[in-house]
Amino acid sequence: MDVRQLEQPMSPVSSADTGLCSASDEMLEHENEALKERVHGLERKVHEQNDEILCLRATLADVLRRLNSLESFTSKGRESPSGARGRRASPLRDRESISHPSTVFEEKGDASSLIDDSTPVLHSSSILRESRTRLNSQDVRNGEPTPDRKSRRPHSTIITKRSSHQSTGSLFDNDNCPIHYKPITSPKKQMSSLSSRAYDFQSPTSASMHKRWSSSSDFSAQGIMGSSNSLKRLGSTNSGSLTNLTKWSSGMQKPGLRDASFNEEDGYIKFYLRGRPIVLYVPSHLIESYSLSTVTPGPQSRLKLEWAYGYRGKDCRSNLYLLPTGEIVYFIAAVVVLYNVEEQTQRHYLGHTDDVKCLCIHPNKLLIATGQTAGHDKMEGKPHIRIWNSVSLSTLHVLGLGEFERSITAISFSKADGGGLLAAIDEANDHVLSLWEWQKGETGHKITETKCSADTVIGVDFHPMDRHTVVTCGKNHIAFWNIEGGTLSRRLGIFESRDKPKYVTCIAFADNGDVISGDSNGNILVWGRGTNTILKSIKNAHEGAVFSLLVLKDGHVVSGGGKDGQLTLWDPSYRRTGYTAEVPEQYGNCRTIAEGKGSQLLVGTTKNAILAGSFELPFSVIMSGHIEELWALVSHPTEPQFVTGAFDGTITMWDSMSKTVVWTLDNGEPVQSLDISPDGSSVAVGTTTGKWQLLDMYTREELVQHTDGSEPIQVIRFSPDGKTLAIGSRDNHIYLYQLNDDYKKANRVGRCTGHSSFITQLDWSEDGSAIRSNSGDHDVLFWNPNTCRQILQPSQLKDVQWATDTCRISFNSVGIWPEGADGTDINNCARSHDGSLLVTGDDFGTVRLYQFPASNIKSIGHIYGGHSSHVTNVAFMHEDNRVISIGGKDMSVLQWKVLNQKNRFDD
Repeated sequence: MDVRQLEQPMSPVSSADTGLCSASDEMLEHENEALKERVHGLERKVHEQNDEILCLRATLADVLRRLNSLESFTSKGRESPSGARGRRASPLRDRESISHPSTVFEEKGDASSLIDDSTPVLHSSSILRESRTRLNSQDVRNGEPTPDRKSRRPHSTIITKRSSHQSTGSLFDNDNCPIHYKPITSPKKQMSSLSSRAYDFQSPTSASMHKRWSSSSDFSAQGIMGSSNSLKRLGSTNSGSLTNLTKWSSGMQKPGLRDASFNEEDGYIKFYLRGRPIVLYVPSHLIESYSLSTVTPGPQSRLKLEWAYGYRGKDCRSNLYLLPTGEIVYFIAAVVVLYNVEEQTQRHYLGHTDDVKCLCIHPNKLLIATGQTAGHDKMEGKPHIRIWNSVSLSTLHVLGLGEFERSITAISFSKADGGGLLAAIDEANDHVLSLWEWQKGETGHKITETKCSADTVIGVDFHPMDRHTVVTCGKNHIAFWNIEGGTLSRRLGIFESRDKPKYVTCIAFADNGDVISGDSNGNILVWGRGTNTILKSIKNAHEGAVFSLLVLKDGHVVSGGGKDGQLTLWDPSYRRTGYTAEVPEQYGNCRTIAEGKGSQLLVGTTKNAILAGSFELPFSVIMSGHIEELWALVSHPTEPQFVTGAFDGTITMWDSMSKTVVWTLDNGEPVQSLDISPDGSSVAVGTTTGKWQLLDMYTREELVQHTDGSEPIQVIRFSPDGKTLAIGSRDNHIYLYQLNDDYKKANRVGRCTGHSSFITQLDWSEDGSAIRSNSGDHDVLFWNPNTCRQILQPSQLKDVQWATDTCRISFNSVGIWPEGADGTDINNCARSHDGSLLVTGDDFGTVRLYQFPASNIKSIGHIYGGHSSHVTNVAFMHEDNRVISIGGKDMSVLQWKVLNQKNRFDD
């Protein structure tokens, strides 16, 4: 057959078929585009509905909290004081017993399960208790709560309740905390934990010290240690237990000095600090009864963290969020703060043992993950991640103890799968990226880890729509990671001909799935979904780096500049809307941005402040703090106020009742020490340069200025009558000045010379006739302020009453030194004005409360955590109802409420 016969021209029918196919393809393509838009719209609706559900759940939790508080208040009002004291007499006695109603609700894991048409009518208090219990005992799996089978108990079972010092201010208060929720704090089967640093001991007549278990799970329904399964759960904790006892962990030291001796004939005790002998004379009225074997028990009073001042924005990112309950969550030192600005209340999660470095919120908005750096304790001081319930403040999981190297700098929950995975960045040399199935077991399961970058990595986030995509950013890179078969593969972002930035500083996700990044060049780049190439570039979006990006619910984008201090609003197509706002210069530049209520924005700044405002309304500060090391603290003699000073040169007066800043003064030089005159009219300021000043308390006007040497003024103290000022310098001398003309004149009286090391503390006697001082080489000397000469016979002053007790080495404070102390463990101490309590701060970041005097070698104290650095100073407020402590490098100011027999049950 001729080939040409096969080459027939195409028939009109074939042409028509081709045209129909082409039209059909166009229609299909159009329908696909329309389908994608519809799916995108449905996704947005689902997200909006999820937000509404979360708000409803959060509202329910808040309602239960309020009802619970009312119920608790009513029950306490009916309780007689004598009955309350009777229950507290036994340390292991149940604080309250609850009989569960005969009807057990079907736990469906959502708010609707709290009410069922088939449920018989029960007493309202029973329903509330059951509702609270179920809400708190949910075990989250893949973002969906499921019932805890262990939470169901027979009708007749009596449940005992315990709590400990890990967290404060839970939505379920101390007397109504969940009773069968069993969170954990450590993967090891330990009985002790630094995360609950409140220690107590039984009577000194007992030969041994028994442990009070730190978790409700340590007690079965039948009694103490009723089931071996209770040992498998590590205790965690709820807010504010006042009587938690535990073993001494490796980071703590036992009370009592070694090699101490008592000379009854001469009436003195002798012990050694770093090999240096210390001799302290016993007051005359105690010589006959004094014994080294006597143990002073811990005081009846306790401390509870009431308020944390400060915010860590100087060197941390993405650490400010608004919860559905209306609280904002952030961290300072080792404390994670949940702050309700409208109600002016704070709750605190205290599970961490050192600096918290990062924070993220689960998609269900109820769970929070926080990561910390390495700390003091051999086990729980290691870097790790804690996942906890924001309603009950109970620890659910502890990830990575012993597996991370330095600190956790960034973490993120997955979003597309409901939050089943957690990504974490370890600040090791290789900046390791690891993925965790956090809900598997108490310690989670690490799926994989890989070297992320040799350069600094500052951010990690899961893609909200592509469940297999993770994005990281940092120095010289942005990386797109794909999760396949339990492994991670990386594609670096391609900058092509554009200037590659030194840092990619932040990332966010647009509604259509595109990745938005900000960098140190001040540019905003848009990366196509599923690609590693740039779709759009916005040059010079800010002057200097772009530190933060936020995508609003309506698709608009907010960017924050790290140098120009501006917030800029962009439309969904990344065009300027013309709306800008500025962060006030005194608060620094924008570090992170979060969406607040309505159109409100929350801004964390580089100077450790949190601001609230919008593009229509100016920004105002809602939390502020110091930005450099903090050493100076003094409480007002007559008002509920205190003053702090830091190396940043700022002096701040705070009001402990309103929890606000009264005034702030930039002193221009680093502040080392402070004191307030007895009449409260003048504040003395000692600097690190040897200069000291007297300032008017009300006008902040400088009244007097002098310089004594070039070394820091370690301590500055008014005499009880306010007529003399003693100045302890790092040059080993104490300078004395006579004050006249309402503190407007200061005449130098003399200089006390005799110490061989720098002055650390000094106290005046009540009559102003003597001064007691401590030095850096652990010496105790006494001085006559009239002659500026040393009193060479300390035994003559053994019965002197001292106006203050800030000297760490004295007879009244000998019991604060732990076994094996090297003389630098305790940084400071302070006596309450009524003479019943002594509080100390130490190098382990703990605050300890003792009976005063702590004159026995073995004095027991209650221990409280919260600081992540050495506690540089402590002070009682003038009414002794609060204690203030300050951290050195953690820059935090913590306010503790003193709970005693009168107010413990009212708190």
